[in-house]
Amino acid sequence: MMDIARFSALLGQRQAGHTLPQDLYISDDSFAFDMNAIYRHSWLMAGMACELPKPGSYMALNIGKWPVIITRDANDEIHAFHNSCRHRGSILCQPGHGSAPKLVCPYHRWTYNLDGSLFAATRMPADFEKGDHGLKPVQVRTVAGAIFICLSDDPPAFDEFGDRFAEYAAPLNFKDMKLAGTDLMVEQANWKLVMDNARECYHCATGHPDLAKSFPVVFSGFFDAEGDRRATEYAAAMDALGLPHQAVQGDWWQMSRFALNEGASTISMDGQHLVKKLLVEGNGGSVGSFRWALDPHLFAHATSDHVFTCSFLPVSATETHAHSRWYVHKDAVEGVDYNVDELKEVWLKTNLQDRDLAENNHRGVVSPGYTPGPYSPDAETLALQFADWYCSKAQAYIDTHAR
Repeated sequence: MMDIARFSALLGQRQAGHTLPQDLYISDDSFAFDMNAIYRHSWLMAGMACELPKPGSYMALNIGKWPVIITRDANDEIHAFHNSCRHRGSILCQPGHGSAPKLVCPYHRWTYNLDGSLFAATRMPADFEKGDHGLKPVQVRTVAGAIFICLSDDPPAFDEFGDRFAEYAAPLNFKDMKLAGTDLMVEQANWKLVMDNARECYHCATGHPDLAKSFPVVFSGFFDAEGDRRATEYAAAMDALGLPHQAVQGDWWQMSRFALNEGASTISMDGQHLVKKLLVEGNGGSVGSFRWALDPHLFAHATSDHVFTCSFLPVSATETHAHSRWYVHKDAVEGVDYNVDELKEVWLKTNLQDRDLAENNHRGVVSPGYTPGPYSPDAETLALQFADWYCSKAQAYIDTHAR
């Protein structure tokens, strides 16, 4: 039984503008609380619709220890379900991508249509109602070629984010992409420490020398470059192309489009395009980066030639999995238009550096000498926003469940 009063007391100990009390980072009880209070009640980006290229396609993933499956049915509709058979609960599909005309439980062969309805269940009594035993749905929204899910029956409001995301993402034609590469990185650190690291670039100038060649690592605030000559010129160029670029945000999301370093056309080891077949041709294929981020788990960058997403999913209080995906134009030919190793290089190096930083951070937080410290209002604006959002979301859950 979850001790709601204990978590309320921990949240009450937090000093404004500071990191969290130690126990919220390191205890198993806090992990269980976070999964129920945060991950179960948040919109999460599951992937791109191009990962389900035809009717019969499916992909399976775990949100913490909770298995989910996403399908494209015969009518080209995308659905999401709890990946748990309605017979005795077995997982239908292991994590990954696949294609099948039906979903068949490997245990007793209960068979489901791709819309979740039960197609067949042998040796059941005459009064058995198949209609009562379909897969349990998960909330799903598909916007501009991206798939978002929420495991709560009462999810947060989505439409404001969805409308802005469609506006910013539409010019890149995400539906015309394909998945070119993936990576799973295991981090021995609490997910909130991993997210803190992903939400600031205070460490980037020294921590990410390769990324810094193309990525502007010295932004203030929320990608604030007001008054900079190049930023003004970039804004004019994007306006001329009809590409929205202003930094906008809501309760659980942020997005912006910003200029890369001078001479850089994409985020890569040298700033030069990694894919010959571009997603958007305007301005000579130099449109900066469209960055979007979702609390509690994701940041992503879409440049003119490829899209990179990184999703952080907790496994325990001390382990987080970083799931990275790279997408390119669907007509780009591997070995001709792009090289997978080169496509992945800068972000793999960056993620390895971030893993080391987050793990080192976690080891220090475990220390009896740990005391919550202050965020930099200038360099850690988004990390502070994340911590504030976490506390607000956690408190709202406590208020609801303490009744």
